[in-house]
Amino acid sequence: MMTTVVGALVIAVLAQGAEPPRSVRIYVFDCGTLENMDAARFQLKKEEVSTNRMSVSCFLVAHPKGTMIWDTGAVPDTAWKPARTPVLQHVVLPDLQARDLTMMRPLKVQLAEVGYSDITYLALSHYHWDHTANANEFAGATWLVRQVERDAMFAERPPALTQPSGYTALRNSKTVILKSDDRDVFGDGSVIIKAAPGHTPGHQILYVKLAKTGPVVLSGDLYHYSQERTLNRVPTFEFNPEQTRATRVIIEAFLKKTGAQLWIQHDFTANAKLKKAPDYYE
Repeated sequence: MMTTVVGALVIAVLAQGAEPPRSVRIYVFDCGTLENMDAARFQLKKEEVSTNRMSVSCFLVAHPKGTMIWDTGAVPDTAWKPARTPVLQHVVLPDLQARDLTMMRPLKVQLAEVGYSDITYLALSHYHWDHTANANEFAGATWLVRQVERDAMFAERPPALTQPSGYTALRNSKTVILKSDDRDVFGDGSVIIKAAPGHTPGHQILYVKLAKTGPVVLSGDLYHYSQERTLNRVPTFEFNPEQTRATRVIIEAFLKKTGAQLWIQHDFTANAKLKKAPDYYE
């Protein structure tokens, strides 16, 4: 009981707010693991991939001028309770597709532990369920989104692979519609949202220029497995496969030009090597 009370007090104190960092940081949060994924959905053979597990990552970008959440996970914090051991969650989507995930820690608990409670911006790479589950928790932030993506999310019949209950509160959020391919979030070139359509109509990726680590690109779902990149495979469920191929050419050229690392958000093996919050990259 004492441990629980102390833990709650620590989180309460941290949640009062962290000091703005002197330089840009990325915090990586563990938002679960997708289990038993079918490689065929990504036009890959079972023997071409090293694992059938996929990471689900959420990110906090902390900048001297504010903060931004990038992607919010696959299972709402309100839908499960953490335990001493991993928690298995079975998710059934509105179109009756089902997925299994292993969950470790709620997103908001991880966020509180690094000391951030006031979030300036929310940006989602795209509208699929495994990136939007906790979006309602950040409805008080300014939502950065492309019009075509927002329109699809709030259509009378939302697209497949969405879970609208996770983001309904965004309908009334302060919203900035991104009209150009690049959005310089804080105005200094260090955090740029880049259009990357194809996987969904308004899919986007995130470029972050870090002083020590160097530039990093968060992939959204431009790729899921590294083998998609090396073998030039495109998933079977793209909104526009040819647009995805064209976008990949553009982003690969951008990576070469900037020397940025590409963090493939669903790559279980690569993600396991990333340090997780409360540690951070800067």
